[in-house]
Amino acid sequence: MSDMKKELLYTGKAKDVYKTENDDEVIIKFRDDITALDGGKKDTLSKKGIYNALISSKLFEILEEQGVSTQYIKLIEQDEMLAKSLEMIPLEVICRNIAAGSLVKKYPFQNKQELNPPIIQFDYKNDEYHDPMLNDSIILALDIVNQETLDKIRDITLTINKVLCDYLKERTLLLVDFKLEFGFDKDGNIVLGDEISPDTTRLWDVETLENFDKDIFRKGESGVVDAYHKVVTLVLTEDEKDKWNVE
Repeated sequence: MSDMKKELLYTGKAKDVYKTENDDEVIIKFRDDITALDGGKKDTLSKKGIYNALISSKLFEILEEQGVSTQYIKLIEQDEMLAKSLEMIPLEVICRNIAAGSLVKKYPFQNKQELNPPIIQFDYKNDEYHDPMLNDSIILALDIVNQETLDKIRDITLTINKVLCDYLKERTLLLVDFKLEFGFDKDGNIVLGDEISPDTTRLWDVETLENFDKDIFRKGESGVVDAYHKVVTLVLTEDEKDKWNVE
């Protein structure tokens, strides 16, 4: 456990955020907790936090290499990430490449239908209101962000989608859909934050369409940790697996 952590700033459903000696940096600890169904379904799964931290850090590194600004600085423990401190925007930005989950339940899409161009959806990140879907007018009326910022977030999300789809497909994974969160850094720049992991994405095998994400837990099936471990082994290099003792 890192000795850089000072004060607990925030506890989420599956992560803790700690203050450090540097006001511009925080430590994000990925816990083994897993939730679904608006927090109504919960469990604790050994090594789940480690796997999500390893996956998130790797995908953030890939995005940084392609010019996407993220809050990621470095992984300091298997389950702890040093990150830039952000003023988070209360939006969940969902990008959908293939119809699945709530999209199929709420709208007349065919299950597994390819979505081209991808759908970008905004939800209000607010537990009290159960994260309702927003349109541009509601976002502007609530003064969450202005139109220019919203347009930038859309553009960045599409860039992220292209980079991650290409990277993951090379590793036999389809990026079905995913959730992003953004914030402002100390200079007012829009920066990608939070995590990108099987908790926040749908990942399917390109051939069999077997899923390797939190849908397994949502459906009450076994093998959640094995699925997350599989994603780790696919996205990390051999040297990275050796460094972090991933078998």
